[in-house]
Amino acid sequence: MDLVNGVLNWVGTPAMVASLLLFYPPYYLFKTCYSFLSWLFPEDLAGKVVLITGASSGIGEQLAYQYAMKRASLVLVARRESSLRQVADRAVELGARDVIILPGDVANPDDCKRFVQTAISHYDRLDHLVCNAGIATVGAFQEIPDVTNYSSQLDVNFWGAVQTTSAALPYLKRSRGRIIVTASATGWNPVPRMSFYNAANSALINFFETLRTELGSEIGITIVTPGWIESEMSKGKFLKEHGEMEVDQEMRDAQIGLFPVEYAKNCARAMVQAACQGERYLTVPAWFRAMYLWRVFAPEVVEICYRLLYMHGHGARQADAPSRTMAEGGGKQLLYPTSLRSDDIKSD
Repeated sequence: MDLVNGVLNWVGTPAMVASLLLFYPPYYLFKTCYSFLSWLFPEDLAGKVVLITGASSGIGEQLAYQYAMKRASLVLVARRESSLRQVADRAVELGARDVIILPGDVANPDDCKRFVQTAISHYDRLDHLVCNAGIATVGAFQEIPDVTNYSSQLDVNFWGAVQTTSAALPYLKRSRGRIIVTASATGWNPVPRMSFYNAANSALINFFETLRTELGSEIGITIVTPGWIESEMSKGKFLKEHGEMEVDQEMRDAQIGLFPVEYAKNCARAMVQAACQGERYLTVPAWFRAMYLWRVFAPEVVEICYRLLYMHGHGARQADAPSRTMAEGGGKQLLYPTSLRSDDIKSD
């Protein structure tokens, strides 16, 4: 065994690089042709049934509107019933064939089963499952007094998607449907002070990549890794060190810094288009994909840049980072949507 591994250590890497160089040109040509055909003949969503979690605000709200304009029937899930009703009313105005709302919490396994069973009872089918519900945590790990305060990060972002998917799988197989997963670019991008959020998204990406391998062509899976998008999170709504959600726009400015924030409507439109075209991955905005190359080929440079821009000095507050100074120096007026200048958050 040692001899085999020793030989592979010397031969395996150059052999794999050579085979990749030979394989990639025809593979890329095939992918280009397939993408062009998918663009010409996208999935028709008229009459299809779509379940969206986290549909009361942000990306989830805009996804409801994008699916509505394609004449789909919607099942909208979130904790805030009044906000869901407002989204449902607007979706009907935009063309949704039918909309039902299901208040509940994806962190509760029984609720996840109820969402799917109610959708099946009402429509007798499910075509797209959009796992979009999520919260964000912020705080330097070494300054968190009790790490169990952040357990809900995984309960909502990871287990919420997994449990809903588990309940929906038989019905998605029956319709040969699709799962759309809203993860985050932080799943592969080590943004400081968001260790739990980053870990949850990394787990989400790897889980659904594995599931895609297991399911083959039975169910399509589109994994979305957005950058900074207009939402309650980019307004500064975070789960803080004490275990409670609160709006902290100073910390928001420290986290976003000089990154431009994409409009939620544009993100949702790209997500629905990618799903209809059968795309495996989507990053919004697209230029974030270049950061992945830096992460792979020069990880030390990425870490140094983040430390210089995002980490606060000894004895200073976490929000007192150079990134916040640059944002407040005029960057956010240019790079953030006007909706983010208010700290108003939907409360019901």
